[in-house]
Amino acid sequence: MDFRGANYGSWTMTGDAFQPGPASGDLLVRLEIVGVRDGRCISSEVEGDQPRGTLISPPITIERDFITFLIGGGDYERCTCLDLVVDGEVVRSATGRNSDTLAPQSWDVRAWRGKKAHIVVVDKASGDWGHINVDRIVQTDQPETPPVSVGPLYKEALRPGFHFTARQWTMDRLEPAQRQEGWINDLNGLIYYDGEWHLFAQRWAKCWLHAVSRDLVHWTELQPAFWEESEGSGVQSGTCVIDYHNTSGLSVDPKKPPMVAFWSRFDNRSQCISFSLDHGRTWTRYAGNPVFEHPERDPKVFWYDPPGGGAGHWVMVMYGEESYHILTSPDLLHWKDEGHPIPQSFECPDFFQLPLDGDKSRKQWVLVQGSGNYSIGMFDGHEFKEQPGRFACDLGPNFYATQSWHNTDTGDGRRIQVAWMRGPHFPGMPFNQQVSFPCELSLRSTPAGPRLFRSPIKEVSKLEAKSRLWPETRLEPGEVLQLSKKGEMFRLIADVDIPEGANLIFALRGEAVTLSSRGMVSGEAHGNIQGQVKRVEILLDRASIETFVNDGELSSTRTVLPRSNGLFLKADGGPIVLRSLRVAPLSSSWR
Repeated sequence: MDFRGANYGSWTMTGDAFQPGPASGDLLVRLEIVGVRDGRCISSEVEGDQPRGTLISPPITIERDFITFLIGGGDYERCTCLDLVVDGEVVRSATGRNSDTLAPQSWDVRAWRGKKAHIVVVDKASGDWGHINVDRIVQTDQPETPPVSVGPLYKEALRPGFHFTARQWTMDRLEPAQRQEGWINDLNGLIYYDGEWHLFAQRWAKCWLHAVSRDLVHWTELQPAFWEESEGSGVQSGTCVIDYHNTSGLSVDPKKPPMVAFWSRFDNRSQCISFSLDHGRTWTRYAGNPVFEHPERDPKVFWYDPPGGGAGHWVMVMYGEESYHILTSPDLLHWKDEGHPIPQSFECPDFFQLPLDGDKSRKQWVLVQGSGNYSIGMFDGHEFKEQPGRFACDLGPNFYATQSWHNTDTGDGRRIQVAWMRGPHFPGMPFNQQVSFPCELSLRSTPAGPRLFRSPIKEVSKLEAKSRLWPETRLEPGEVLQLSKKGEMFRLIADVDIPEGANLIFALRGEAVTLSSRGMVSGEAHGNIQGQVKRVEILLDRASIETFVNDGELSSTRTVLPRSNGLFLKADGGPIVLRSLRVAPLSSSWR
């Protein structure tokens, strides 16, 4: 398809963005559009950035492996984009890069070969860079710039086997990491509902990614839950709740309580909601957005029932001005600031109760900050009174914006936590970043006071192949025990005796985890426990090492790419006794 005529011929037009027709001649110079191949191109910029509209091609039959094109203009997904629509669904999409130099891109369309499709040029933006320019849309088997092909989905060379990563929904062309469709950052709105674990995550605040699972191990990624409202508006981090009593009035069917998502716009003051009445499969933006304006972000919302009985209410904890602020509401729509800020706080709060040592009569509140530091205290529905001290949930360098699943009292009651493993990129892959493996949290007494323990959920055993067991073994200083010559994914569990002055070193595909009698060193992570190191569990994936000491008294979450093959144990500085050792290869959770 080229655009050499004075108009768009049989293409269907809506709005006024494309009304003037293709750009050509002196107009290309005035608009600074560079790289046009045939003298004219589609442009929604002829009359500036303000006009909006769409341009829809006649039906085409996909007959080749690729569709290639030249594109420039604004970088606003869903707002200034070129879409491929098959059976009414957008299956491929591309944007410009805030540049009017047309650059070649291509889509791999082999999955739809033989099907009818439409090409849709979209301009829903009216701000800066609110336009799109397109030229030379061609079906071909040899694109000028082929999309990166790294193998079948979920079988890519570096795809983590049992840590959640995002698929690449619409774009085939890989850009620098920050522009990848498969990017994940802050986790949002984790909620358990009607047998499903819902995982949401930001993708650079352009949308909320959405995946569901029945067992927290095997995931199905759905279409993104919702996108930013307009160019640059943003959908930042937040929370999902189930409004069982329909206090918000968002549902007209008492059998369908609304799932309500809270999020902040980029202005860091507009607090908004979207809601779903079908288990999160489709979403509606609340017509009254923003629900309220307050100079804060990252709302954490939950229902509070007074322990002595009486009327409950909704609570929101929000980050702003280096403090968390507590707000309350009867209906999710009208909010009051309680005036009890929690100072020296940092982003993405998570707030929940846990029983101390499993005793439900001794519940305490745990407040976890985006950095992973947590504090313990009491909460009366209006004010949080912290006990002295803040502690690290995890010692690793790649543990950030952690959240836990809410509403689990309708299931088995466990408090399950994951974190964004913020860290190195995956070179050449159509995805980037990963989510830590789910861990069950417990609050336990220690000589230093109550502390949070985190250990891998029991469902990890679903991935285990036949384990190899070692009898009680003594390693002399310098002695090396080989555990496996090859393999990528393992679960290792060892009960150990490490005397003072000795170290037990796990060498895992070129990365080391070192245990002393009192603690652990894992990459940049190091820390000590109250007593003796007696037990260690390690989850090793294609691009990560997660270590748990003494049932999670210490943990370390690390993103690493393999540097060699093989798993080894080594004693250093003194003899080590392995009371028991089990190594289980793990299979991929992607079915």
